[in-house]
Amino acid sequence: MTAARLLARTVRGIEPVVADEIATLGLGRIGGVGHREVWFDADDPGPEILELRCADDVFLVGTVVYGIGRGRADLRMLGKAATALPLSELLAGWRRCGGDRPISGVDVSASFLGRRNYTRYDLEDVVGEPLAAALGLPYHSRRDGVAPPPGGLSWRVTVVDDRALVALRIADRPLHRRAYRRMSRPGSLHPPVAAALVRLAGPRDRDLLLDPCCGAGTIPMEAASGRTLSIVGSDIDRRVVAIAADNGGDTPIDWLVADAGRIPLPDGMVDLVVTNPPWNRQVPFAGILRQRRYRFWVELRRVLRPGGRAVLLVSDVDGQVPDAAAAGLTVRGRHPISLSGSHPEIVVLRAR
Repeated sequence: MTAARLLARTVRGIEPVVADEIATLGLGRIGGVGHREVWFDADDPGPEILELRCADDVFLVGTVVYGIGRGRADLRMLGKAATALPLSELLAGWRRCGGDRPISGVDVSASFLGRRNYTRYDLEDVVGEPLAAALGLPYHSRRDGVAPPPGGLSWRVTVVDDRALVALRIADRPLHRRAYRRMSRPGSLHPPVAAALVRLAGPRDRDLLLDPCCGAGTIPMEAASGRTLSIVGSDIDRRVVAIAADNGGDTPIDWLVADAGRIPLPDGMVDLVVTNPPWNRQVPFAGILRQRRYRFWVELRRVLRPGGRAVLLVSDVDGQVPDAAAAGLTVRGRHPISLSGSHPEIVVLRAR
């Protein structure tokens, strides 16, 4: 067996959910949780690493370098560290984890926190050029705004405070790019966040899960992954439901055209509601909710069984909680996240 250190990159705020997923799936021992990062160690990792749903991406850790300052001269230290990477060992781990495919070149994606006297492209090039030379492959810089061609060996560089991380992506594309997502629409939820909402709901086999604002179907599709559930996805927009059904393909999900203010299900039938309501932002309220937004909470409580749970992405929790409480829903948890420049919260509720 060969041990490996790995890193899962996440949306800010769901790091604990990703750590729980890694531990529950037995993928490794959690070594640390930081800003958009979950570090873990695995004795003999394999392709099951790529089954993570709540992580944006997963990497093999190449090296961690401390002492990287704000000046361009500090990049020389990072370049030397890239030259000294144990490439044979990393590539062997990459193959074991499911990355065994033809390699056409090397590309690097970098980011940093705080002000620096260098750019992300400087970071990328100082790492990418020596790696490509050592591997005997062409280096595809992003400096001119040109996306690298497919089939490359992709590396990730992040600099936080004085620490630089160099890591190797395992999959041929970021994990958050789901194969089922053939079509999208404005307001479609980021798939790992949808997976985190489902995970926080704690579904059990044979539960009935409802998403009454399903949009392109991301939450129902994430709920269906690896679980035996009854799933209903509904939306008031017939065209959007058609998109969801197309994305869903043969996945056993019931798709309905329905107003979230009048859900066509009997009282107390639903075990879990997991949804990303419109909140009149990217997607406007429609139907009954255009004039009577409180009806959303009333309908959620009506269809939920006593003790049932609802997990939602909410933009204005303090403004929404009174209506939820009046309808018979109790807040059991709040998880602030950062998503595409906004700062909503994942809210967990229980039906009284």
